[in-house]
Amino acid sequence: MARIEFLGPIGKEPLEVDIKNLKELKEIFSEDKKLQEWLKICAVAINDTMVNSLDVDIKPNDKISLLPPVCGG
Repeated sequence: MARIEFLGPIGKEPLEVDIKNLKELKEIFSEDKKLQEWLKICAVAINDTMVNSLDVDIKPNDKISLLPPVCGG
């Protein structure tokens, strides 16, 4: 199972999901309106590497991080 981490002010506890790609994760999150707003502006990393495609394959034990935008210096 992959582990999802919600960083910064998203305010959700990590969870584990059995998915094949990020498209499946997006479907899982489709019911959560608050999370849908975050998904529009967050970057996504898999195992600490930024990704830009929902077609990226997810393997067991992958770590998926949702990274909200931040400001500061």
